[in-house]
Amino acid sequence: MKRMQIFGMLSKDMDQIEKELYRSVQGDDELLAETSLHLLKAGGKRLRPVFVLMGGKFGQYDLEKLKRVAIPLELIHSASLVHDDVIDDAELRRGELTVKAKWGDKIAMYTGDYIYAKALVIASELQNPRIHQILSKAMVEMSIGEMEQIRDFFNSGQSVRHYLRRIRRKTALLIAISCELGALAADAEPGTARLLYDYGYNVGMAFQIRDDLLDLSGTEKQIGKPPGSDMRQGNITLPVIYSLEDSRLRTPLLDELALIRSGQAGVGRAIDLILSGDGITRAEELASRYIDKALVALEQLPVNKTRRNLRDIAYFVTGRAY
Repeated sequence: MKRMQIFGMLSKDMDQIEKELYRSVQGDDELLAETSLHLLKAGGKRLRPVFVLMGGKFGQYDLEKLKRVAIPLELIHSASLVHDDVIDDAELRRGELTVKAKWGDKIAMYTGDYIYAKALVIASELQNPRIHQILSKAMVEMSIGEMEQIRDFFNSGQSVRHYLRRIRRKTALLIAISCELGALAADAEPGTARLLYDYGYNVGMAFQIRDDLLDLSGTEKQIGKPPGSDMRQGNITLPVIYSLEDSRLRTPLLDELALIRSGQAGVGRAIDLILSGDGITRAEELASRYIDKALVALEQLPVNKTRRNLRDIAYFVTGRAY
């Protein structure tokens, strides 16, 4: 099933959110508006706003309230990407030049800060302290996740558990609260909001693992940047960790990682080594287990069309057959 088929029921509301997303970063400073729009117009899956709207379907659906959650969450995600690209020295994002590549590090960092601030301004229009508490706590956790990733660049000794904790903070948490806050903004039952959080968390974990897999096994056209970018930047992902556990691959892969770090080699040989083992398969299996957990949470929610759509999204994330 295509993504647009899954999201079709929300297309009109998503169109409105997309337009307001662009408007939200304009009007204060010409350069900041230009740099912010450059990233937003490069596209993206817009999963977080979609999850907010779907969460709202389990309560009293009100787009005016929901967009004051959906837009900030997408802005927070976008701001984190701008900062990531500076840290990673990334040239491409979604097939386009990054803000960092086009305007430099300083402008990119202030652009990220500006987008974060805009998110908070919009969220403040909602008179619900619980939403603000969840949002601010998540931003703290995301910052910790970013610091963990920086500390772990080229750390070949990190454990699977450490990796999972990092992606929880960097990716899964924001998707989880997108589902939860959509429900809370729509005055859904607290138990329903918690189940939606559980669903979103597990989908988010699977989504990031799948994204890390694509970085190694996908094409530049698929992922919008050269394959192996994570490794080139020193980001040791799950399939790499699993491959390092293979006694046959460990020594040659460590040698390749050392050469990559020193700039003496590209990532081609390292990718070939990883693809020759079972690291990819093991990572895919873990992503599937997270999806299974997401489906268990869904089963406890009221039966409606939105629940079916959330199931379809879970399958879409990992490419699982229906």
